[in-house]
Amino acid sequence: MEKHAKIYVAGHTGMVGSSILRKLKAEGYQNFCLAGSGQLDLRNQTEVDEFFRREKPEFVFLAAAKVGGIMANNTYRAEFLYDNLMIESNVIHSAYSHKVEKLLFLGSSCIYPKMAPQPLKEDSLLTGLLEPTNEPYAIAKIAGIKLCDAYRSQYGCHFISVMPTNLYGPNDNYHPQNSHVLPAMIRRFHEARRDKLPSVTIWGTGTPRREFMHVDDLADACLFLMKEFDEPGFVNIGVGEDITILELAEMIKEVVGYEGEIFTDPEKPDGTPRKLMDVSKLHSLGWKAQIGLKDGIALVYKAVQDKL
Repeated sequence: MEKHAKIYVAGHTGMVGSSILRKLKAEGYQNFCLAGSGQLDLRNQTEVDEFFRREKPEFVFLAAAKVGGIMANNTYRAEFLYDNLMIESNVIHSAYSHKVEKLLFLGSSCIYPKMAPQPLKEDSLLTGLLEPTNEPYAIAKIAGIKLCDAYRSQYGCHFISVMPTNLYGPNDNYHPQNSHVLPAMIRRFHEARRDKLPSVTIWGTGTPRREFMHVDDLADACLFLMKEFDEPGFVNIGVGEDITILELAEMIKEVVGYEGEIFTDPEKPDGTPRKLMDVSKLHSLGWKAQIGLKDGIALVYKAVQDKL
């Protein structure tokens, strides 16, 4: 991917897309075609086709998606399935129609079966039932992987897929109900410290294990794979280490400086018991994460605490 190549980052205002765009700019890329949701509805086939016809991107990072936490995924099931299917179908097909040189599709670790062996290996895809609370989103992302593989098989397209683990970082969503677990906890512990609350209660038992990656590490991995990887299937992107939700809460409590107690609420859903990525394939290609979890949380909190 030459420095003068024309690049389209779909979803460039979101957490993942904005990080990829920052990384590309830092590496000297400067020829971008960008369009926010107010300018281009990626669910609309005609609009997407016209955008590709007009802009003629050579490389595409498909980071656009409708995303949310357990509550959002379980509440807006039709929207999560429909919107994500339409976004990826339109962008991938237009990339083929307008002869994009290479496309990278970003999925999600929720594509794996709920009870898949840990750590999660790429070949566990479609070997069991999905976690019910985010099944629509997972099905859409699985369809995206299969679309990339199908266009590669039938038309010879250089379309690749990557599956990130749980992400956090700049431009994350801190909405009280619709955010993911890590930013939601940052907000809750921040507010508890500010309001001098005696305790914070977290959803579930606190025992599920999760892996978390700073989005800037993901962006670095995506650029690396866009340059170095060109095969069917997909590559897990993660750090290869996990912690319990309760341990995460304790870590965030320390970073935020909250001094109250932490309680769990077993009446609320836990989600998948464990979700750790096997990143041996990524490591064998020559890439490893660099940002430690506690350091990453501290960086994020320093940047957002005045806005919460």
